[in-house]
Amino acid sequence: MKPSPANLELSTEAMLRMGEACLRAVVKHIAELPHSPRSNLENIIEIAKSLREPPPETGADFDTLLRFLMERVIPVSINTAHPAYMGYIPGGGLFPSAIATFLSAATNRYVGAWYAAPAAARLEANVLDWFAELMGYPKTARGIMTTGGSLANFSAVVAARKHILGDDIARGTLYASDQTHHSVMKAAMLAGIPERNLRLLPPDKNFRAIPELFEKAIKGDLQKGMQPFLIAGSAGTTNTGAIDPLNDLADLSKKYSLWYHIDGAYGGFFNLCDEGKRKLEGIERSDSMVLDPHKGLFTPYGCGSLLVKHGERLHRAHVLSADYMQDQFTPEGEINFTEHSPELSRSFRGLQVWLPLKLFGLQAFRENLAEKLRLTQWMYQRFLEEPGFECLAAPDLSVITFRYRPQRGDIETFNRRLLENIVKSKMLFLSSTLLNGAFVIRVCILSFRTHQAEVEEAFKIIKATARELEKTTIKLK
Repeated sequence: MKPSPANLELSTEAMLRMGEACLRAVVKHIAELPHSPRSNLENIIEIAKSLREPPPETGADFDTLLRFLMERVIPVSINTAHPAYMGYIPGGGLFPSAIATFLSAATNRYVGAWYAAPAAARLEANVLDWFAELMGYPKTARGIMTTGGSLANFSAVVAARKHILGDDIARGTLYASDQTHHSVMKAAMLAGIPERNLRLLPPDKNFRAIPELFEKAIKGDLQKGMQPFLIAGSAGTTNTGAIDPLNDLADLSKKYSLWYHIDGAYGGFFNLCDEGKRKLEGIERSDSMVLDPHKGLFTPYGCGSLLVKHGERLHRAHVLSADYMQDQFTPEGEINFTEHSPELSRSFRGLQVWLPLKLFGLQAFRENLAEKLRLTQWMYQRFLEEPGFECLAAPDLSVITFRYRPQRGDIETFNRRLLENIVKSKMLFLSSTLLNGAFVIRVCILSFRTHQAEVEEAFKIIKATARELEKTTIKLK
């Protein structure tokens, strides 16, 4: 008689013990965040190499594994949950969303097909309906939760391609500013649009799209026998946070009967607050838009979304069935997510948005987003007032691009060293980009943990580091 396989089911006591140990570790980590390094990137190549190992044949103690993760793995990173993390696009990582992810994974409900978990599917659909209402979309809108903006952009391009081009995709052309997130172009290529058909057009001096250049390119392609099918606008670019002229691009798409897509992954949720809504006027005129809750709603990474104004177009682009799926059904008024996205197997992803929205209410998020706009303007004014600093554009949302002009030496070399010194201090984390070929440093203020005190401290660090570096540079000369 063959021996029984190892028992993978844990006892009630073991599950409680593991859960409590994990919860204590996480709460301790969050409580100590303000005093922890903003980044820990020293010797990372050696550390990564040291962690290579063969697959384990036998098990290990959970407490040992938990200590290993919390002490040797998680700290070796950019501390994106820290209130002084202002690089790239912060999100924050709401604790209730983490609890929601645990509940979703532990109960393991399949939310791809409506009939497999109809109540869970309805809650996720509620979240998407709320998004549509907040963005000014009609009741015909449908959406999907994704892992992020990249996959959301992919499904948007697929829907546009299907609706405008059908099967004749070789001549399809797409139009975007060269400040548009590269995931839009990547999505187009993955959707079968030839790379040579992507028109990336230069922006204006404020790094916003220029509609006149779009129209010129569209006319030129029409004369060549190409088939323009999509205009992509940005509701907050990653580089500078610039908002494209959304209404003008909407007029252009209507004039030439093109699909109008807006990448609002970073900036779209600012539409919740009054100032953001004013800045994003025209966002509701798009045919589709991407929104990332793991940015503007502060949820943990891995939570994006797509809205399509006429939901049936999203459905037509993705629906496909098989004999083994014949048991499922979807009543009128409900949504089967497998027929609206590339995914079949998927978790109860919308729970990590539903729970914090229900727990805190929309007003809490409105106030936090409005605060980020105020904090950005405060820091921007400090840069304008402080000798030596210059900003390359006025911020539309919560990104500031700046550099320091030293009295001597090469400006790019100085600013590269300035950023390097700021990050090495572990007191603040910023990032960089290139604008018109020039190296600049980026500040992005978006975490729900970042408030006036953190922004004031960040500016002090930037200012002091620049002054010290300039002194050192002058002495070396």
